[in-house]
Amino acid sequence: MARLGLASVSTVKPHLALLRGVNVGGNKQVGMSDLRKWMEALGFTGAQTLLQSGNIVFAAEEESCSDLERRLEVEAKKQLGLTSDFHVRTLAEWEDLILYNPFCEQARSDPSHLVAVVLKNSVAPSLVLKLQAAIKGREVLRVKGRTAYVYYPDGIGTSRLTAAVIDRHLQTRGTARNWNTVLKLGSFARGE
Repeated sequence: MARLGLASVSTVKPHLALLRGVNVGGNKQVGMSDLRKWMEALGFTGAQTLLQSGNIVFAAEEESCSDLERRLEVEAKKQLGLTSDFHVRTLAEWEDLILYNPFCEQARSDPSHLVAVVLKNSVAPSLVLKLQAAIKGREVLRVKGRTAYVYYPDGIGTSRLTAAVIDRHLQTRGTARNWNTVLKLGSFARGE
């Protein structure tokens, strides 16, 4: 918390924002220092970034994550010329995402092949079942709330269970982070 300067302000809470598809394959290029400055200019405090893939930890007044997502998407397009989905979670939601991971063994033994897909919306169980039935390889997928957990035992790069397939079957958009990054983001948001 100290990193975000939240010690004396109870209505300001740490949040995480994950951008979809930035700095991947030459698309949607944006500097992390530019993102930090932009977040501060929008009035968010303690903006920090982790890695180059669009991970921002910041402090915000209590408002819904969906309202924050809409605001950030509109302002990013207007001020940065960046069209990207923002997926916002509170620190408490992020800690739940970690806690309720259904692949604990894989998280310990093979974290680089485990991803959390942070979804825009919760999905109906029937859609999850249809996606699970459509998986052609050895990938295993579980969904809890607004997170899809996917274990790719044979690697992610050659899998046919792509982001587009997941989005289409679950009828919402998401952005994936491998388990090592998920844990780093949690520590980062806690100021550790």
